[in-house]
Amino acid sequence: MTIGSSMSSGYCSLDEDLEDCFFTAKTSFFRSTPNKVPAKNVTQTVEEEKPEPPTVQEIKQKIEKYNAKVTNCLLMKLNDDGTYTGFIKVHLKLRRPVTVPAGIRPQSIYDALKEVNLADMTDKRTSFYLPLDAVKQLHISSTTTVSEVIQGLLKKFMVVDNPQKFALFKEMRKDGQVLFQKLPLTEYPLYLRLLAGPDTDVLSFVLKENETGEVEWDAFSIPELQNFLMILDKEEKDKIQQVQRKYEKFKQRLQQTLKEARGKPG
Repeated sequence: MTIGSSMSSGYCSLDEDLEDCFFTAKTSFFRSTPNKVPAKNVTQTVEEEKPEPPTVQEIKQKIEKYNAKVTNCLLMKLNDDGTYTGFIKVHLKLRRPVTVPAGIRPQSIYDALKEVNLADMTDKRTSFYLPLDAVKQLHISSTTTVSEVIQGLLKKFMVVDNPQKFALFKEMRKDGQVLFQKLPLTEYPLYLRLLAGPDTDVLSFVLKENETGEVEWDAFSIPELQNFLMILDKEEKDKIQQVQRKYEKFKQRLQQTLKEARGKPG
C-alpha cells in the first residue's frame, strides 16, 4: 500500500510519497455466527440470499464509469487477474494520544521499501497527539481489508499501540447530516470507494478510536496499560482545571453583580 500524506499543520507536504506494500492475502478475523434454531412450527428455514460478487466484466464497467468522473490522476486500474488498485483518503480523527518509540528518526524511503520496522529498535516509548486535520492518501488493492489499512496507517506513523484500539469508519452525508458507520475488519475499502464514486462528499473514510464494545485489556502489555493510566491521570487533571476555571468565572461574575447591586441606592 503506497502512502502519501498531507497535513495542514505543515508537518509534511502533499507531494511526499512513500511506497509501503500491504497487499497481503485475505484473512478472516471473525467467527461465523451460529445459525439460530428454527421454531417448532417452522418446517423450513429460509436464508437470505447474499448478492453474488460482481464479475470481471461488471468490475471493468464500474471502473470505467469511476475513472470518467475522476478530476485528478488518481485513477483505478484493473489487473489481468481481476483484482484492481486505486486510491482512498483516510482522515485521522484521534482525540487521544498515541504511543510511539522514543528517540527514533523518521522513516526513510529505504526503510519503507525494505520494510524496516524502526519500532523494534528500542523499548522506550512516548506519547503525543496526532493532528486532528491529518489526511493520508493510500494506494491499495481491491483485496486490501480494513484491518490491513489500519495496520498500514499505524506502521506509517510508527504507532505501537494495539490495532484493536482503532477502527475505520465510513463517513456519509445525507440530508445535511454527517453519518458515521464502523466498518468490519474484513471489509474492502476500495470496493466501497468504487461503488460510491470518487466524490469524497458522498463517501470518505475516517480513522477513530474504537470505543464500541468491550475492551480486551488482556490484549495490552504492561507498559501500554501503565501508559493508559498516565494518560487518564493527565486528562483527569486537565478536566478538573477546566471545571475550576469555569466556576471561578461564575463566582467572579456573581461577586461583581452583588457588588453592583449593593452600590445602588435602595
